[in-house]
Amino acid sequence: MKIDKAKCVGCGNCTYVCPMGAIYLDPADHRATIDADACVECYTCYRGMSTEHLYPPLIRGIRKLLSFFRLRFEPEPDVCPTAAFVPDDLQWPRIVRRAFSDPQVPHESTGIHGRGTEEVKTNDVTNRVKQGEAGFVVEFGRPGVGARFYDIQKMTMALARLGVVFEPNNPVTHLMNNPKTGEIRKDILNEKVLSAIVEFKANLTEVPVLLNEIEEVSKQVDTVVSLGVSTRCDENGDNPLEELLQKQGYRFWRGKTNLGMGRALT
Repeated sequence: MKIDKAKCVGCGNCTYVCPMGAIYLDPADHRATIDADACVECYTCYRGMSTEHLYPPLIRGIRKLLSFFRLRFEPEPDVCPTAAFVPDDLQWPRIVRRAFSDPQVPHESTGIHGRGTEEVKTNDVTNRVKQGEAGFVVEFGRPGVGARFYDIQKMTMALARLGVVFEPNNPVTHLMNNPKTGEIRKDILNEKVLSAIVEFKANLTEVPVLLNEIEEVSKQVDTVVSLGVSTRCDENGDNPLEELLQKQGYRFWRGKTNLGMGRALT
């Protein structure tokens, strides 16, 4: 994303809508500027603000005139008065940022919008996680921090060394050179995204070791890491995962239970 400096009038409205804090008023020219390294191409600024098409020199003149009287011209807070945002023609590898950050763009690898995965929310249909197994969802970057792939790779390589099998229908897995080692393509390692999810499953007996490893690696990355672990209940609604999590010091929540949402694929 870019800001057309010829159109920007420096009102600063856009600086508040960026979830990454990547937009600022440049003190050199008093125009809004996007820090390209911090921007994750989520398009929140482009879509989240209403636009008007006022004549930029006129607006600047009014603002300057009013400043003599200690008055300010302020457009509505959710409006870019001169439609100054200009989407870039994104190329590889930067286009990866938008794929993981813009919820309106589907991942090419999975065809799913957002982070590109249905996670285990549809497990009754997909049957990814079976009895005796635990499904792991490790999320990076939310809320409002973002994550770079070199940090995500620290986790995937550590988990791969423990022998986990990454979910094949997941966009991060698609970006690995080798899912057996967890190594991610080198050309995207410095790319920053709003959030990304790593998924895998394991036997329930492996849950304590995996939780310890995830906690340890989480201390080594410069982002927020969130963890979800799920399993299938038995016919009585019980599950052995609850006890395993409580022994590891985690609270257990029945956060979401989907029943009868569709016919199982397998």
